[in-house]
Amino acid sequence: MIRKIVFLTGTRADFGKLKPLINKIEGSNLFECYVFVTGMHTLSKYGSTFHEVEKQKYKNIFVYMNQTNTTEMDMILANTIVGFGNFIKEIKPDMIIVHGDRVEALAGAIIGSFNNILVTHIEGGEISGTIDELIRHAITKLSHIHFVSNKEAEKRLIQMGELKSSIFVIGSPDVDIMYSDNLPSIEETKEHYEIPFDDYSILIYHPVTTELETLGNDINEVVSATLESDRNYVVIYPNNDAGSDIILDELDRFDNNENFKVFPSIRFEHFLTLLKNSDYIIGNSSVGSRISEIYGIPSINIGSRQKNRSKSKNIINVGNKKEEILGGILKAENTKIKPISHFGRGDSAENFYKIITEDDIWQTKIQKQFLDLPKQNRKTK
Repeated sequence: MIRKIVFLTGTRADFGKLKPLINKIEGSNLFECYVFVTGMHTLSKYGSTFHEVEKQKYKNIFVYMNQTNTTEMDMILANTIVGFGNFIKEIKPDMIIVHGDRVEALAGAIIGSFNNILVTHIEGGEISGTIDELIRHAITKLSHIHFVSNKEAEKRLIQMGELKSSIFVIGSPDVDIMYSDNLPSIEETKEHYEIPFDDYSILIYHPVTTELETLGNDINEVVSATLESDRNYVVIYPNNDAGSDIILDELDRFDNNENFKVFPSIRFEHFLTLLKNSDYIIGNSSVGSRISEIYGIPSINIGSRQKNRSKSKNIINVGNKKEEILGGILKAENTKIKPISHFGRGDSAENFYKIITEDDIWQTKIQKQFLDLPKQNRKTK
């Protein structure tokens, strides 16, 4: 029996993580693979990254535009539910696979659970800030199967009432690519993106949707600090959450400054090469809180967006004020980090495929039940 599996991708970031898993399913004669491409991928403002998916030449790719540059998050959710709902009714998949904490992934989980289709969630059980954490945990409760990146995430899912038998620790799929011998060289990457710097750092700053009232001032401080630091930076656009235009307006201050190269998007493999060879990463991206440690790259984490995401020693936590950010930059310049990974050993895709080909996982019950934690023995006074 050939089973149909649909992967839903809405951003450049989640596609980078899903790609090793998609490749495993695409190359198997046990499954029929579909890739539903939507979200930021479809926006020219952010580099029309659906082309990067199409370059993989998967047999079944469907591109669906669920938004414009001004569509609010609730309407993006509604539009995705309509489009993806029609899609799955046409192909009738056996499983839907979503990643992380984006609104498109939430739509995929809603559609799957409402239509009695197994929903598999990649990288649930992690914590962060802003609306992302709420979305991630909502997806967990709508999902039937969980592939998580470490034991800490597994514990959180059990705390949320998920069955231990439905949780599989496989590591983070992007680590597979990070450890790959097939990444482009730094010379190839610099030539491809016309980056002239010998030494540089990476800046990625996303909106904090629960702190929009201070976002203009916060990003102003970030831009002012990086300008004053007199360093070279590769700057990558934020995601398209509410407030992204406020950030993009501030990034205009880098125009015609030879110390800054600004990109709407960079292909994931090229980005990893840039990260591996950078001096540090600065901003509030999960890259700094999750994966920069694998290359031993210091991370200056600004503000609350990645609060408590990781306690790695490579992270320098600072506030949103220019002086604090400049202090973090000075510290990063004088910090040496030993490479380490809390998110797997680079074998996530192999672990994933081994589990997905076992009969037991396909017997997972559609009807979920909340599992109470066992009562703790308490000493009475």
